[in-house]
Amino acid sequence: MGMLTTHKISADLYDDSFSLIAIHSNLEDYAITYAINSTCGLYLKRMKKDLHLNDRMSFSVFDWDDEINDVYWTLISNKCEIEEETPSLGLFGNNISKRTDHLVKERKDVDYFLKVDVADEILFSQKIKAINRISKVITAYPLDTQNLKSKRNLIF
Repeated sequence: MGMLTTHKISADLYDDSFSLIAIHSNLEDYAITYAINSTCGLYLKRMKKDLHLNDRMSFSVFDWDDEINDVYWTLISNKCEIEEETPSLGLFGNNISKRTDHLVKERKDVDYFLKVDVADEILFSQKIKAINRISKVITAYPLDTQNLKSKRNLIF
């Protein structure tokens, strides 16, 4: 009998050459998308399918492939509300509670991520400044992707 070999997929296999803008805002996903489109000259649209991490967690995703500048933009919500039903032993029905889960757990303070594939530094900086001019945006800033433990959640 021959020796069996085990093949492992290296973490380097994932294409992680993207830049990330962290956005803090209490706007709904459609409202922040509209504001970013208007302010930054983007054409983000809701994807047909949301990003599902498991049966219960679903994150809204908006994207746009800017073919003229060869840049792919993706706006991803970092928050997801999950309803949990806890059985009640009393007279009343089951209790339903809501909790918030996060796509990137180590950055729970961030509401949205704008993922930018293949953009030059000048364009990237211009977009951050433009997003910061949106009245309902608290702040937006570049985020170093190398230190994110949940970085794979942003690769899809």
